[in-house]
Amino acid sequence: MGGRPEALFPLFAGLETLPGVGPRTAQALAHAGIERPRDLLFTLPHAVIDRRRRDSVQGCAPGSIVTVEVTVGAHRAPASKGRPYLVAVRDARLDFELVFFRAQGGYLHRLLPEGARRLVSGKLEFYDGRARIAHPDHVVPPEEAGEIPEFEPVYPLTAGVTQRQMARAAAAALERVPQTGEWIDPALCAREGWPGFAEALRSAHAPAGTGDVSPDAPARRRLAYDELLAHQTTLALARAASRRVPGRVTRGTGGLREKALAALPYAPTRAQLRAIAEIEADMASSHRMHRLLQGDVGAGKTLVAFLAAAIAAEAGGQAVLMAPTELLARQHAANLAPLAAAAGIRLAALTGRDKGAGRRAMLERLAAGEIDLLVGTHAVFQREVVFADLRLAITDEQHRFGVHQRLELGAKGAAADVLVMTATPIPRSLALAQYGDMEVSVLDEKPPGRTPVHTAMVSAARLGEVVEHLRDAVAEGRQAYWVCPLVEESESVDLTAAEERFARLRASLGEGVVGLVHGQMPVAERDAAMARFQSGETRVLVATTVIEVGVDVPNASIMVIERAEGFGLAQLHQLRGRVGRGAAASTCLLLYQPPLGETAGRRLQTLRDSDDGFHIAEVDLELRGAGDVLGTAQSGLPRFRVADLERHAGLMATAQSDARALLARDERLASPRGSALRMLLWLTEQDKAIRLLGVG
Repeated sequence: MGGRPEALFPLFAGLETLPGVGPRTAQALAHAGIERPRDLLFTLPHAVIDRRRRDSVQGCAPGSIVTVEVTVGAHRAPASKGRPYLVAVRDARLDFELVFFRAQGGYLHRLLPEGARRLVSGKLEFYDGRARIAHPDHVVPPEEAGEIPEFEPVYPLTAGVTQRQMARAAAAALERVPQTGEWIDPALCAREGWPGFAEALRSAHAPAGTGDVSPDAPARRRLAYDELLAHQTTLALARAASRRVPGRVTRGTGGLREKALAALPYAPTRAQLRAIAEIEADMASSHRMHRLLQGDVGAGKTLVAFLAAAIAAEAGGQAVLMAPTELLARQHAANLAPLAAAAGIRLAALTGRDKGAGRRAMLERLAAGEIDLLVGTHAVFQREVVFADLRLAITDEQHRFGVHQRLELGAKGAAADVLVMTATPIPRSLALAQYGDMEVSVLDEKPPGRTPVHTAMVSAARLGEVVEHLRDAVAEGRQAYWVCPLVEESESVDLTAAEERFARLRASLGEGVVGLVHGQMPVAERDAAMARFQSGETRVLVATTVIEVGVDVPNASIMVIERAEGFGLAQLHQLRGRVGRGAAASTCLLLYQPPLGETAGRRLQTLRDSDDGFHIAEVDLELRGAGDVLGTAQSGLPRFRVADLERHAGLMATAQSDARALLARDERLASPRGSALRMLLWLTEQDKAIRLLGVG
């Protein structure tokens, strides 16, 4: 495979090899993540200053940048300390002043000799009705006019680096760009009207107007596509490598699934049937399945997962379903038990809490193949947990399980198929960025029997009315969640918020009616409080967001979210999904503290007006940006320098199909376009991908 191509060495050298970059500047740039000339190439100007010449500042708006030729007049040194130094000048039509603070007279006489002609460029201001330019950006003799670009790029700056240094360093880095072949499909380039790579870089760094710094300028879209293509090629290579590991062919008879479906009170949705068909085809193929099952709140993912497990059991194998918490694992097991019994599937649950003889007996049954479906927490990773024949591993809530755990779980059944479920709808561009190595099934219909939730925004000033409303509802036998805000700075503050609300509600609704759960409680205590609420013993559950994922209490029909403006959209949508699971009409009250900021207002209104998780996720992406929507810390989202997942969303899907199509024809990237693509992978530092080429 070899190392980095020699033609790229100059781009990966130290920054100090560039003219005008000393150790101090290099250090300042490193703070901003710019460590080599290559990083400068992808650090594009975000604005442009129009420095085209005009003959006079007359009629120009205050605050605008002007570039004019002037005759220098008299200098007026400051009369007292703290006053400015003034130089009178005249352009073709108007007298005005250049203003300097804390300036040396000798220096200014050399820069602006009386009677000389000079070209000056800077921001025009008016003071007492007189035009003036304070500290012009450029002052040059007319014969050096070429020094002032007509359009000057504005780079994102870091402390200790000037625009001029950035522009000079970027220009020097551009000179090091080697000749490369074209790695983009030529038909796509022609259709989009994109320039070649080197030309795109040059034009992005030399914008000739404001249109050129927009994400939609052809040069920018081309460079964004380069980044997305490199990223999707890496994922496609990872996918190809995982597909080279032979999978097990698992074909079900359909018998167990028929029994399970017959026991259901309603028919599955079209989306559920489509997902099952996709999973069935994957399991029957000789490749390992890597599929993401993405569904909105209440779209019925658990049924699809159960039917997938039934396929494994029909083929004489086993399946495991992993949940992120003990509570959820036990809840999954309890919810699936009646269905498993009807289908004749042997189900067991394993959490960290199972100890002693009971645990040993269960592990023996598992190893002997007497358990078809094991539901558990990460306790199933432990060494002594051995399967007789693991065919399918299902993980719930992907973002709690990294790629490492996916691999670890897969290792228990060397060729087990993998199904990942997530209840967080993710906009398509993000799903491709994060799960591009997987196939995706989407559940975009709600099963029958879910009642729509009425959502209302209520000012915190009306808290008293909300409590009264709750009192009546409890008297009618209904149940409610009351979610308290999470105060990030300290868990103790967040605790007092929940505890105070608990004490007040208990005082007004009565002892024994209100329960409390929060993240600081011991797990057993928290589970006991949840169980009391699930059984209906307590009527109102005060909680911090620990209830967000998966808790199922069909009788709960009211959700109050306090300080709702502090929550993210996806989180609010998840919380609202905890109600509307039974037959009763459900309500979600978003309590907010006025005045609402514009973004917070839009978040709450979006939630009030829509219950489509995919639409909500698109708005969330627009309001917060990609990193936040997935939680950058553990999102595994690539850091793009040019591509913007909001603005360039459409390009991501093209990049995925382009990368997969090229690899299908040229899996070693040996063709001319393939070797050009290798160059791009080195340029964008996707070295991992290049290592994947060397294996298998």
